[in-house]
Amino acid sequence: MILADTRWSGVHGIGRYASEVLPRLSVEWSALEVGGKPSDPQDFLRVRRTPAGETIYSPGYNGFLARSPQVVTVHDLIHLHPTTGRRAVYLAHYSTVLRPIIRRNRLVLTVSETSKRAIEEWVDDDRVRVVNAGNGLSEAFHPGDAPAAAHGAPYFLYVGNLRAHKNVDVVFRALARVPDARLVVVMNDREGAVRRATELGVADRVEVCSGLSDPELAELYRGAVATVFPSLVEGFGLPAVESIACGTPVIFWEGCESIAEISSGQGFPVGDAHDDVAWAAAMERALSERPSAVPLAATYSWDRTAELVSRTLKEQS
Repeated sequence: MILADTRWSGVHGIGRYASEVLPRLSVEWSALEVGGKPSDPQDFLRVRRTPAGETIYSPGYNGFLARSPQVVTVHDLIHLHPTTGRRAVYLAHYSTVLRPIIRRNRLVLTVSETSKRAIEEWVDDDRVRVVNAGNGLSEAFHPGDAPAAAHGAPYFLYVGNLRAHKNVDVVFRALARVPDARLVVVMNDREGAVRRATELGVADRVEVCSGLSDPELAELYRGAVATVFPSLVEGFGLPAVESIACGTPVIFWEGCESIAEISSGQGFPVGDAHDDVAWAAAMERALSERPSAVPLAATYSWDRTAELVSRTLKEQS
């Protein structure tokens, strides 16, 4: 029997991964009975044993003191990036709690080849198997004949948040240099996005949306000139995949390895992550060329990811 930590389930990020993978698991499982938030630094103290030594599966980066077999999912190592807030707390947690759990179980799941390579270097133990189970893609994201969102003037699309590693300010600054375009921002933090756009002088050309369904978001992708993805580091980059699946190219920093892998030949690489002039030039080029991305085939599948996770759990239990 697998005891799965269902507390991660939600709408975005790890929550989306958990919500898609857990119902598709082909192994017998039940919910791990534990309270609190899995992201709390002291969460590892909440489970000290399982009733009969069952294997604990987490779709996120949390593990427990329990000596039972555990399979955790480290989507990326962004928490250890210099731009991360409370980095010292994460460094301590990853080194004193998470890495020992992974080494003891000699296994960890992840979501991309980029993260796999980073985790192998970080865990620094040849006995640990790092399994890339991949990521999935909602069926709503396709070019098809579905309607594209109408927003008047040509617009670029940003899907994400305001965390430092997302590097969003460079897009706002670039927008100020591209007067004939608008920016549609999909973000839960509406007030934060409006505040930054106002501080950088482009609020009159920025529209912020939140709480969208997949079909609504797909319409925005299809109507955009390009999706801007200025991140400094990512473990995967789902918005880039969603955009290309809808036939819309991506403007990205070429030094962000996972996004460069996803977007290679499907958009506009920018050489300097922080140079708004370079970002504006890429946006102007996209406006003039109006290229389409080649839609992705069945490269990303939640069914396949869940089956890889299930197979790994069977081997571990």
